[in-house]
Amino acid sequence: MKHTTAHSIDKETIINSPSRQEIISSFYSQYEEDGRLDRTVHGRLEYATTMHYIHRYAGKGSKILEIGAGTGRYSIALAKEGMDVTSVELVESNLEVLRAGSKGLPNIHPMHGDATNLEALADNSFDVTLVFGPMYHLYEAKEIDKAIDEAIRVTKPGGILLFAFISVYAIMYSNYFYGNWSLGQNENFTEDYKIRHFKEQLFTGYDIAEFENLFLDKKVSPITTTGVDGLIEPLEPRADFDVSDEDFNKLFEWYLHFSEKRELLGNTNHLLYICKKD
Repeated sequence: MKHTTAHSIDKETIINSPSRQEIISSFYSQYEEDGRLDRTVHGRLEYATTMHYIHRYAGKGSKILEIGAGTGRYSIALAKEGMDVTSVELVESNLEVLRAGSKGLPNIHPMHGDATNLEALADNSFDVTLVFGPMYHLYEAKEIDKAIDEAIRVTKPGGILLFAFISVYAIMYSNYFYGNWSLGQNENFTEDYKIRHFKEQLFTGYDIAEFENLFLDKKVSPITTTGVDGLIEPLEPRADFDVSDEDFNKLFEWYLHFSEKRELLGNTNHLLYICKKD
């Protein structure tokens, strides 16, 4: 049986899509993003761990920017906690859900936009900047660099930036043990095992050091790199997989103690690179 996750792709859907924006919009028009962080154990762990790290650096009254806000799961929760949140989202269908879900919250400001061009936002404006989707979908070095520079530009000096990215190894473990390993290897690696980045992947993955190296010449100081959902995703389809609510709470407490261990980072699907603007 073919294993289908948010990291797999229907190539027939995108074959006539000439741009990154159209490819992404095509995917999210078919994928139910709004419940992604609720319907699985690894999604719940991702949300809980990510919120833990946000709360290390942000609290009531903080000015927050979320770039790639999706349907607003983080933005709406943070606004309800009393933070002033600006939510930038590329995909119109996601933005519609975000706007509907944030009605009645005067301290959340949804807007359409692309991570590579935040010209509507002023320099040095935000205490904490969350880049929680764009780095999954950027492939060209120039666009990757621009997205990082834009996020840094709009963050206040001394402010904190959290960049979400995906482990290329976890992509392989989660998606390509279903009779299709060769396909995954050819899509994600060259013949000499260098990592490939191209838009038809839809989701692109990184080696941990490769992602960290994107920031070497930036005016930021690294704080940490952490996993947020462990190696659960490839295990969860098993018929005997079972995590009760009580066990989930224990799992979450346990995971927070080990989420930054370097030897585990390649196995976790989603990660955060956290840094401080100089």
